Amino acid sequence: MRSHLLITLLAFICLAAAPTTQPHLEYSLLITGGELLEGAYPDSHTLFITRTLHPLGLHCVSSMIVDDNPDDIKSVLRFAASRTKLIITTGGLGPTDNDLTRQSLTDFTGIPLKEHPDVLADMERRFKSPRDQLRANLRRQTQTPTRGTYLKNATGTAVGLVFEMPDGTVVVSLPGPPRELQPMVRDGLLPYLIKRFGVRPPGASLTIRFVGLGQSQISQTLNEKVSLPPDAAQFSQFEASRVDFAFVLPNDTPHDRARLQDLKQKILKHIGDNIYATDQTSLEEHVAQLLVARNATLSLAESGTAGALATALATAPSASTVLVGAFAAPTDDKLRRLLHIPDEKWNPDASPLDRAKLIANSLTDSTYAIVIGQFERDPTGDTNVQVVFKLPANRLESQIIPLRGSGELARASITTQLLDHLRRKLR
Repeated sequence: MRSHLLITLLAFICLAAAPTTQPHLEYSLLITGGELLEGAYPDSHTLFITRTLHPLGLHCVSSMIVDDNPDDIKSVLRFAASRTKLIITTGGLGPTDNDLTRQSLTDFTGIPLKEHPDVLADMERRFKSPRDQLRANLRRQTQTPTRGTYLKNATGTAVGLVFEMPDGTVVVSLPGPPRELQPMVRDGLLPYLIKRFGVRPPGASLTIRFVGLGQSQISQTLNEKVSLPPDAAQFSQFEASRVDFAFVLPNDTPHDRARLQDLKQKILKHIGDNIYATDQTSLEEHVAQLLVARNATLSLAESGTAGALATALATAPSASTVLVGAFAAPTDDKLRRLLHIPDEKWNPDASPLDRAKLIANSLTDSTYAIVIGQFERDPTGDTNVQVVFKLPANRLESQIIPLRGSGELARASITTQLLDHLRRKLR
């Protein structure tokens, strides 16, 4: 039998131990999706779930990635059930033919699914359609376990499924898209686990978001310059050249919150230049807020990054206020045609810097502008991208950014560097 089964036991950074009076609960993770095994996307679910559940005293003993194959899914479920009484799965709850997790869990647990009237009513309201006119694949998502419960989905159609087996094993199935999974974990899974297993709620926490520094450098500075509370659990996450550090105390009292505020001030003193948020604000949101505070606007023209910067900024709530225009084309020449730069002004043999400056000067409707040229190989064989920033009073600044890696991850890294550069200009 063809099998794309991959079982990976992940060892995470050692974290501060929870108080000995707090019972520990072990669980297993099952991440479904053939695209993960093909390298199309990284597994971000394991990091988010373990980071969220650890402060409650939950310990992940294994994280497993498996193809969208019913036999493989059930094989991994048997392995997980032999180790833990709590299993959390992600993915495979959608309406398409390859969303097979729902049926695989029914087969494994022996617990049938039944259409839930409340979920069906929510589906009718969402699509403004009577139930008898809902598509069959959508209506299938209104089925929930007859023994167990479900978790509401605030941003999508697939509710989370909770199977409560007679032997005490609990299998929780979450949707795959992060925009659906993450709110469901916070708003649905956590309250369920607190009620079902008696785990403690999270204590006081502090999140600090860094850009322009690596995890090891931040960790070294913290160890050398800052005295961390001995009872604080410390987490770190790295993605697209951004680093989050989180500190969680066992309890949430005014004294605990004051201790974390004192910790924040110490960290700001030593590496505050690289901190863009001390909450959940994204780098995109932070830059957009800085533009709003200055009553400034921004235009973008992208060649090498294929619109990645505009796509990232579009996630900020105030993007529509500050973003005047965003242009993307595969080459500099096609980009200038999109911007209606006349042929007589365009020299195809000009340097990447001169081409980017000409494009930047054509963006006249905003306070700031960023032009990202096409990828170019230098004499050493390295690939770089020329960037020009247009600042107030028509001042131009240029920067050459080397391409690290390829594809989406490389564009994400460049996007982070550009946002950080603009952040520093706007402070």
